[in-house]
Amino acid sequence: MMKKTLFFVLFAVLLVTLAACAPDSKVTLNKPDTEIQFTPPGPNPELDKPTEAGIVAGLGTGLWHGFISPVTLIISFFNPAIQMYEVHNTGSLYNLGFLFGVAIVFLVLGFLGAGRR
Repeated sequence: MMKKTLFFVLFAVLLVTLAACAPDSKVTLNKPDTEIQFTPPGPNPELDKPTEAGIVAGLGTGLWHGFISPVTLIISFFNPAIQMYEVHNTGSLYNLGFLFGVAIVFLVLGFLGAGRR
């Protein structure tokens, strides 16, 4: 019974997550004196445009930015000029590298944490 309930909850969360990623979907939550809008990500206007140095971030740069993302997240709280993600990128390849970099960091941290038990 517990497995069926867990499966149903995970399936429902997956469906809601996928529906939230649909194009032109918009969710608005209203509380007194507060409005929160959840919108899907839109197109990147800086895609394939080089930086001032003439560089467009690709797969390798995305992988590196994924590796250092926990550190850059903490630094970005104190210095708003530092961002985790390079907007001047090649698109899918940069995103793939960034995702792999983040996944590797958290997999390594998970294995290190599990090894201490």
